[in-house]
Amino acid sequence: MRRTLFFIPHEVAGIPVFGFGLALGLLGLVFVMRLAWAARQRSVFESASASRPGTQPAPHQPPTVAQVFVHEGFIWASAAAIIVAVLPGVELENADGQPVGMAIRGYGVMLLLGVVSAVLLAAYRAKRAGMNPDLIFELAPWVFVGGIAGARLFYVIQYYDHFVGATTWETVKNMLAFTEGGLVVYGSFIGGFLAFALFTVRRHLPILRFGDVIVPALFLGVFFGRIGCLLNGCCYGGRCEPDWASLRFPPITKVYQEQLSSGELLGMTIDPSTGIIESVAPESTAAELGIQPGDLYQGGEFDRRPLETAPETVPAEDVQRGWIMRVSGKTHVLSPEQLPAAALPVRAAQPISSVSSLILCLALCFASLFIRREGALMFLGFASYAVLRFVLEIVRVDEAGQFNTTLSISQWVSLVVFGISIVGLIWVAKRGTSSAATA
Repeated sequence: MRRTLFFIPHEVAGIPVFGFGLALGLLGLVFVMRLAWAARQRSVFESASASRPGTQPAPHQPPTVAQVFVHEGFIWASAAAIIVAVLPGVELENADGQPVGMAIRGYGVMLLLGVVSAVLLAAYRAKRAGMNPDLIFELAPWVFVGGIAGARLFYVIQYYDHFVGATTWETVKNMLAFTEGGLVVYGSFIGGFLAFALFTVRRHLPILRFGDVIVPALFLGVFFGRIGCLLNGCCYGGRCEPDWASLRFPPITKVYQEQLSSGELLGMTIDPSTGIIESVAPESTAAELGIQPGDLYQGGEFDRRPLETAPETVPAEDVQRGWIMRVSGKTHVLSPEQLPAAALPVRAAQPISSVSSLILCLALCFASLFIRREGALMFLGFASYAVLRFVLEIVRVDEAGQFNTTLSISQWVSLVVFGISIVGLIWVAKRGTSSAATA
């Protein structure tokens, strides 16, 4: 696991990076360069047009500077607004509440790689299918924004209590910190599909044929996204014995903290209804503390004292804290050094999901060589992922059962997606229109 790949400091040479600082200046410079490039391209085009015979058809016209303002102005203005108003709010703070900079998360980098790779594969497949690959690049921002919004909204609705802060702005800031994890694949599919449908309707494009081109690329994106989950330490599997398909996560991860809070990491088995310690593993931390079966576990909490001595340049969230717990009226204080160095083994759900998504992507690309009915590949991809996700949720333990069942929300969505996909496949089979989405 490597949650943070590198760190952008709060300021360089006394000048803030975000807000009205270096990042905004760099964006302005790039925008000026974009306008200069547009002006040069237009000048070259007009010079060539003046020397071309009137009967010769004109090539594609590059945009004027004014057209760049009209067509791209909103995007550039939005980027500037994000730098000024949003990014300063998502900087990490030290123990004293002072901003120390922005962490570039492994999750966010893998998310970016997933988007780029998916777009490139989709563009390649579009060209092979006889479609204009530029349509993919025009569609990409729509699907990216819709997918991220849907993925985050799905997660926020599911775990809203986790985002509530002391103030409204803190709550909003927590909701916007999607590069640190907390994106649901099904949410991204729903949001991305709605954006995709809107784009195709506006451009009068064949939605089924376009979907056949794009769907395999989605699972290439999931492949990279699940690697991001591994780096972030989220979406983990259930407890297991150490073997080739198990992982152990370091402190400051959710699975480590859950195992610590439950007492399992310290070697205790606790009855959650009574708090009675049912067993203590030999040679465990609990055994070394003299805790015995039959003792009453009265709760625990993280020790904040290590924050008081942490360097000012270290984010508060990266400071490993100790653990204070009360057992049968006695308080036990464990320093970070006394706690286990890693969580107990859990099933490697993230690599399993990542590899299975890559296999699904390759399988769909291969199947597209033989499937000719428009929409069949798209519905086949969704049905296949629904099955994979349903099985994966059996391995994972980070989502509780819903609607008074043991099925997680993702398993319920998988059942719905699978049912809709089967109906779609039957409809496509009866419709009988050939597809050109081969790759």
